[in-house]
Amino acid sequence: MRALTVEPGIVASIALEDRPDPANDANALLLRTLAIGICGTDREIVDGLYGEAPAGATRLVLGHESIAQVIQAPRGSAFAPGDLVAGFVRRPDPVPCPSCAIGEWDMCRNGLYTERGIKQRDGYGAELVVLDPAFAVALPASLGVLGVLTEPASILAKAWEQIERIGRRAGAFRPRRVLVTGAGPIGLLAALMGVQRGLEVHVFDRTEDGPKPGLVAALGAYYHAGAPDSIAALEPDIVVECTGASSVVLDVLCRTAPAGIVCLTGVSSGRREVRLDVAALNRSIVLENDLVFGSVNANRRHYESAVRALEAADPAWLAQVISRRVPLERWPEAFERRPGDVKVALEFAA
Repeated sequence: MRALTVEPGIVASIALEDRPDPANDANALLLRTLAIGICGTDREIVDGLYGEAPAGATRLVLGHESIAQVIQAPRGSAFAPGDLVAGFVRRPDPVPCPSCAIGEWDMCRNGLYTERGIKQRDGYGAELVVLDPAFAVALPASLGVLGVLTEPASILAKAWEQIERIGRRAGAFRPRRVLVTGAGPIGLLAALMGVQRGLEVHVFDRTEDGPKPGLVAALGAYYHAGAPDSIAALEPDIVVECTGASSVVLDVLCRTAPAGIVCLTGVSSGRREVRLDVAALNRSIVLENDLVFGSVNANRRHYESAVRALEAADPAWLAQVISRRVPLERWPEAFERRPGDVKVALEFAA
């Protein structure tokens, strides 16, 4: 079989190589990969900035956003040949920590978790994959290759779950307006879920042209571009920050309505210093009962929630979020940054 691999820490080591087919395992799913999504984490691994190979190996199979079709399934499992599935990224640590012990591995406290395609565990970027059924979620056939959005959608499903839990701290939680910063795949999926919750959704992005304004408008949301001043008067009840840009993060922290909630999903590069008036920020957060928190990864219920959100979305809209589909034979093109790109999918099979 063919697999897309990289030597973590080594720039330009990515290659499509031949590997032995996986060994048969009667207790696992045997999957034929249909597509993987390419995201910023994948590009950082390719650039040598991130990633860890499995123990005893020097190369890591890429791919943590996946859609695959079941070839073989264990007897008595919830899956059957022909089913579409998405595989989970994270596996609980072996100790386990208190969170992993109760199935909340996305909240691992000791960092001993592993992640497919990222940390110490091969990913889904191979023509054939073996997967424990406990770490797979079934996808409706109607989604087709659009199911490759399941993993990024699971990140937002978790973020929204936490926002709603936090909101209930005040008893009655009746948010009206949400601001999403960033109109990449994560931001667009955050906006989708905000619209599905009946909220007034505003999306801020630096880009003024291309497909993003139209994608936001098609949701019935409002698009703001250019300088952050364009969102100065919004006072959202909720902010979902999806850029990781330090200047944007700093700007939105002080722009919420009283008792506002800011969820940070983007990861900053750390390459830029910004000045911060800590006293003013402290005063604002304390006196207005504001709350800022970070969210990353997802567990089973978030994947299941993500599938429901994608199934309820307009498939024509989802199809536009996947702005390019690249066949495996032309895999280097999937890692190129092109004008108009939103989400790129690398297709392993039709």
